[in-house]
Amino acid sequence: MVVVKKAIPRRALLRGMGAAVALPLLDSMIPAFAGPADTMTKATPRLSFVYAANGIWPMDKWTPKTEGAAFELTPFLEPLAPFRNQMLLLTGLAHAEAAAMEGDAGGDHSCACASYLTGVRPKRRGDLGSGVSVDQLVTRELGKETQVPSLELTLANTEVVGICEGEYSCTYTGALSWRNSTTPLPLEYSPRAVFERLFGDSDTTDKSARLTRIKQKRSLLDFVREDTADLVKGVGAQDRNKITQYLDAVRDIERRIQIAEDQSNREVPTLDKPVGVPGTFDEFFKLMTDLQVVAFQADLTRVISMMLDREGPWGGRAYPEIGVDDLHHTISHHQNDPDKVSKLFQISLFHTKMFSYFLEKLRSTPDGDGNLLDRITIVYGASLSNPNGHSHVGLPVLLVGGGAGQLMGGRHIRYPERTPMSNLYVTLLNQLSIPTEKFGGSTGALDLQKA
Repeated sequence: MVVVKKAIPRRALLRGMGAAVALPLLDSMIPAFAGPADTMTKATPRLSFVYAANGIWPMDKWTPKTEGAAFELTPFLEPLAPFRNQMLLLTGLAHAEAAAMEGDAGGDHSCACASYLTGVRPKRRGDLGSGVSVDQLVTRELGKETQVPSLELTLANTEVVGICEGEYSCTYTGALSWRNSTTPLPLEYSPRAVFERLFGDSDTTDKSARLTRIKQKRSLLDFVREDTADLVKGVGAQDRNKITQYLDAVRDIERRIQIAEDQSNREVPTLDKPVGVPGTFDEFFKLMTDLQVVAFQADLTRVISMMLDREGPWGGRAYPEIGVDDLHHTISHHQNDPDKVSKLFQISLFHTKMFSYFLEKLRSTPDGDGNLLDRITIVYGASLSNPNGHSHVGLPVLLVGGGAGQLMGGRHIRYPERTPMSNLYVTLLNQLSIPTEKFGGSTGALDLQKA
């Protein structure tokens, strides 16, 4: 018999009038006689991929000259200084599957995106085809225990269809994750859709009640107020604080989604349904990453991938908020023009500044006897290094997080040039207790303990 501190199951929900809100891990959910070692052993792992399209350039502003623990923080990495001890910078990795082949008339962006998480070159001329992506292999295991098996998100509209380049389907630049070799998973662009998937798809949730709530601009939490009041009466002060912080975060996200929808509706009055996307990249990034944090916190999902922009000219993002009005892909073909290189530097630096916001949110969110950053493994990077020549070697790859005790950070590791990126995925899969010898174009596993 397991004795618990309080009779609160791990999957407890706040319920009321067709609404259901999952709770984060509370002390009251941990067995009464469990010690720190037990809770760390049972720590729930999470996996995240953050994909920067159109490369990161210039690479000398990314790659430290020094290896090991004494590596210097380059300009792109400086915004991540507070997380240095939980960072593993990996140099020398490549995606041979994305490189141009004889007979190709373009297709570098399609192959870059489609092979990033699969390690498989996509099919051309005809049916879609790549390979199952690493996040979906993990989802087959970690997703068994969560309401949402995985989330696939984007900060760029990916609705372009047809043939985009070199007789490759546009689908390849609008999908990162593949359930199997023929089924790419669509990326979600709408914060409202993500919110409703997390908090509106429970078996106990009534669709009509949700629609009424949205129309009346009432918060989801208004519907579970009575259940919340009953819960907090019976738990300790630390749990009450956790519940309050979590529900405040959910309410704030919902409020920001409503503001974005109202703004979209005013700007495009002919639309029947507002897109509800914030007007600036930083607002959009923060909203989508805050959604990820509450999803991880309540254990609604354990696997998330997010694309910052779409590969090639089909994403069309500019960054006027940092003084870059040119489209990212357009200036990525910089031809060593100092002005274009400077703008590319500003964009990639802006991305890492935003990424630091995500990391701080994870670190400040309790999870058991640690925090979410302790439990997660995040792969941040791109499938191109120098975008001017569509280079798929010497890729920018950064691992961040404690990996539920599996990652030892604070180091820069240099591998032989053209080491397959898929080798990293073999290692990550095995760390997550998914025995794997071969994945995509792998030639083995990476030694992440290397000095």
